[in-house]
Amino acid sequence: MIKKTRFSGSTPPEIFVGRHDYPNIYSGILSPMQYGDTEKFSSPELWFQNQMNIREIADYRNQLLYARFKTNIKKIRQENKLHSAMNQIAMAKKSVAAEFYLEKPARFSPINEKSVPFIGNPAPLENIRLEENPKIDEKAEYVSSDDRLKAVEGIKTLYKSNISITNIVKMVSAGLLGLKIQRKLVPTRWAITATDDSLSKDMLKHIRLFPEINEFLVFQGEYLGNHYEILLMPDKFSFEVIEMSSNKPGVWHDYEKFNGRKTYACSVTGAYYANRLALCEYFLKTKKQASAIFFREVHPEYNIPLGVGILREVTRNAFVKQPEKFQAIDEALNLIQTRIKRNFNEYKIQSVLLHEFGKQKRLSQWL
Repeated sequence: MIKKTRFSGSTPPEIFVGRHDYPNIYSGILSPMQYGDTEKFSSPELWFQNQMNIREIADYRNQLLYARFKTNIKKIRQENKLHSAMNQIAMAKKSVAAEFYLEKPARFSPINEKSVPFIGNPAPLENIRLEENPKIDEKAEYVSSDDRLKAVEGIKTLYKSNISITNIVKMVSAGLLGLKIQRKLVPTRWAITATDDSLSKDMLKHIRLFPEINEFLVFQGEYLGNHYEILLMPDKFSFEVIEMSSNKPGVWHDYEKFNGRKTYACSVTGAYYANRLALCEYFLKTKKQASAIFFREVHPEYNIPLGVGILREVTRNAFVKQPEKFQAIDEALNLIQTRIKRNFNEYKIQSVLLHEFGKQKRLSQWL
């Protein structure tokens, strides 16, 4: 790798907090060795908006050096220079120029964390000097300074202020939200799930009171080898994600009924909560509820981890399009199976919601 122990550049801005050896973990800042607007190195929202391909994104990610330091999750005092710099970068809404001093050069050693985009060049951070004042959204600064506001309320406030999920996650991960005595570093993987989960749970309080749809709707989305077929069925809210590869064995499957789930979706993991947020945003917009099944097929071109952020964006975009409408469930399923490369019966066998749909008598049948 690059034999430098000192470099300058503009962090996208991006931070990463690991989970290995928790609670004594690595945390730090990612930056390329170039100045300017480097947000495209980091933002799933921008990648999808600009329809960047995997080669472009991989090239950006390979240029990032991960300047990190070992710390305890509760040692996030502002007077620590490394933590202070990381906190400012976590709140920044635009790229931040900085000078990094490393204990030794970076080496190519990929971080094994599929929930976040590929990180490959870690190096121990000795010191950092910000070369400019970070541009911080007023609402982000306000929420961070309010140490009597619970973390969940802080997440909701930032979201309602149109701050991107990626930027909210950085603040959660850096321990910048919540009650003063409870603030601590949160591994980035957990911060992503906490943000998606908290927002969708809050939305579901309203969604469960909405009227049900009266027909079957099919939405479709695809990006970077991730193909989604989304089926909405006339029923009260329930949610299921079934994932398979188009050419490899294995199935990943989680679901919840009307009253939600109490355990972590340990099969689908972070993508489950990212997909559920996209669904809840759609229901909140249309003022409807339904039973939803997300069929995801992963194609061979998706060959490096790019994080769950792109899955959130592709499913969000699917709900922007006009759905295909059907009066019978068989018609909807017949269409879906024409766009799935794998034998669609393998999905149908796995689905709990398909198996149970229509078996319980509904009040509308008697009216």
